Amino acid sequence: MAKFSNFIHANVAGTLDGLFRERVRQTPDAIAYRQFDRKEQQWQDLTWTQMADEVSRWQQALTREALHEGDRVAILMRNCPNWVAFEQAALGLGLAVVPLYTDDRPDNTTYILNDSGCKLLLMEDEKQWEALAVHKDELPAIQRFIIHHSKQAEPSPPDDRLVTAESWLPKTPALLHERGGDPNKLASIVYTSGTTGRPKGVMLSHMNILMISQASIEALLGKEGQHTMLSFLPLSHTFERTCGYYVAMMCNITVAYARSIQQLAEDLQAIKPTILISVPRIFERVYERIQSQLNKQSLIHRMLFKLAISVGWRRFEVTQGRRHRTPMLLLWPLLNRLVASKVQTKLGGSLYLAVSGGAALPAPVARTFIGLGLNVIQGYGMTETSPVLTANRVSENQPSSVGKALPGVELRIGDNEELLAKSPGVMMGYWNNHRATSETITTDGWLHTGDKAVIKDDFVYITGRIKDILVMSNGEKIPPAAMESAIALEPLFDQALLVGEGRPYLSALVVLNSEEWFPLARQHSLDPFEEKSLADRRLHSSLLKNISEALHDFPGYAKVRRVTPLLEAWTVDNDLLTPTLKVKRANVLTRHNSLIEQMYAD
Repeated sequence: MAKFSNFIHANVAGTLDGLFRERVRQTPDAIAYRQFDRKEQQWQDLTWTQMADEVSRWQQALTREALHEGDRVAILMRNCPNWVAFEQAALGLGLAVVPLYTDDRPDNTTYILNDSGCKLLLMEDEKQWEALAVHKDELPAIQRFIIHHSKQAEPSPPDDRLVTAESWLPKTPALLHERGGDPNKLASIVYTSGTTGRPKGVMLSHMNILMISQASIEALLGKEGQHTMLSFLPLSHTFERTCGYYVAMMCNITVAYARSIQQLAEDLQAIKPTILISVPRIFERVYERIQSQLNKQSLIHRMLFKLAISVGWRRFEVTQGRRHRTPMLLLWPLLNRLVASKVQTKLGGSLYLAVSGGAALPAPVARTFIGLGLNVIQGYGMTETSPVLTANRVSENQPSSVGKALPGVELRIGDNEELLAKSPGVMMGYWNNHRATSETITTDGWLHTGDKAVIKDDFVYITGRIKDILVMSNGEKIPPAAMESAIALEPLFDQALLVGEGRPYLSALVVLNSEEWFPLARQHSLDPFEEKSLADRRLHSSLLKNISEALHDFPGYAKVRRVTPLLEAWTVDNDLLTPTLKVKRANVLTRHNSLIEQMYAD
C-alpha cells in the first residue's frame, strides 16, 4: 500500500486493538477525531495520543468488573470518540463488543442483550436508561449499566448495577494493555436487523474486519493526502463501522462526528469532508430537495440544471472511456460555475469521494450527482461479510452496477440466479444458531447472499431478493424493490410498498409527504384533517398518475392499478422499519391487511 505512507497492513495490526496501538505509535500527534463541544459551541480535535489516554481510562474501569476474555459487552450510544474508546478498551482486554442501535425498540434491545449474554452495557443518557429500565429485571446477566452523559447524580429508577461514567472512570490514564491476541478470535457480534423474525447475531473475527478494511482501501482510495470523513451513519451499522472507523484508522484519516442528521447540512459546511460514507436515503433526500426547489424555479433555471446534468454525465462517460468527446463538453466550465459548483459547495466543496451502500441507489439520483461532478461510488455487501463484497472504482464506475469484487473476494452465480460469495470477511457464523449458519454457508465456504444477481464483464448487477419476488396470479414474477424506490423519489411520497403476491394486478401502499399533503388536499377540495379524505377516488386517480410517471422507465408489468394513501409513517417505533431503515414488509402487510383487501374487493 505504497500510496498511503502511514498505512497499517492487516497482518501488522493482527487484531483491531493492535491496529489502534500501531496507529498511536506511528502518528501520535495526528488528528484522530473531531467532535462538536456543545458547551463551548465549537469543534474540538483529539489526537491519537489523547485517544490512547481515553482508551486507557475505559480499560482500567473495565478491568475492575471481573470480566473474562470472550465475555460480551454492549454499547448503546450515538457516534462519538468515546464510542471508539470504549470499544478499543474492551477489544484490548479480549472482550467481544455488541453494538446496538440507539433508536431500536427497548424490547428488541433486551432480546439482543439476553441472546448474546452481555455482562455490561454502556448507554448514552438517562432517557435510554428510563426506556430500558422497564425490562431491567429481564436482564439478570448484566452486572453493570453505565450512563455516559448523566445530568443527575442518581439516575432514576435506581438499580444497584447502575453507575454514571463520571463516577465509574478513573481520573488519570495509564499504559494500554498489551496482548498478543489471536486474529481469528471473536471481536464482535453484530445483530442483523431482519425484516422478518428475530435478529440473528453475526459473529465477526478481528481478521474478518481487518481484511475487508484493507481490501476496501485498495479498491476505493487512490488519492494520497490528509482526508477527512464526516461520520453520520450509526457505528452500530457494520458499513459505517468498517469503512468509517477501521478504514480511517488504517489510513490515518481524520473522522469528524456529525451532530445529527438534522444538522448535517451545517456540519458539511463546517467540516468540508473529502470522503462521505452514506446510504441511498441521504442522497435521495438531497435529490428530493433539489427537485422540490427546481419546481419553484423558472423554466430557464430548470433547463439550465437539466443541461448541466446532461453535459456532466457525458463528461463522466468520457472519463470512463465509454463515450467520445463532443463539442458540448466545452459548456462544462460555464455550467460548473453556474450550477454544479453550487451543489458541490452545499456538500462542503472538498468532496473527493462519496460511497453509497446498504441498498440500491436509484438511477436518477446517481445520474444527478455524478452529472454534477461528484464521485459517487456504489458498493454492496452484508453484515455477514464484514460487510463489503463489491465496489465500483473511481476509474471503473458503472453506476447501474454495484461494482466489481474486492481484492480477495470470489463471486459466482448459483441456483435461482443467487449471488454466492467467498471472502476473508465471511462471518464465523451466527451466535448460538448452528442451523441458520449451515443454511447460509456451504460446507466448502460459499455464502448465500439471498440476492439475485447478474455478473457481466466482472461488474455485479443486483436484480432482486430471492424472497422478495412478488409472484402474481398470472405467474408474472416482479421484483418490487427498485419500483418502490422509484415511487418514493416522487415528492408526494415518503414511503411505498407494492402488493401483488398471488393477486391479479399490482397495488401500492404509499405514505404521503406531510408537507405535500395539505396543498394536494386543497387541490381536490378535501379536508386534510379528515381521515375519509384519503379514500377520495379523485385523489386516488391523481396519485396513480404520479406513480405511473415514476415507473415510466420500467417494463410493461410495472403497472399499479390501485393505491391506498397513508399519513402515518413507517418507523422503528411502530415496528414497521428495521433500525437500518428497511421496511418490514410482513409487518406492513399485516398492519394494513384490511386496506389491502379493499383494493382487491372489486
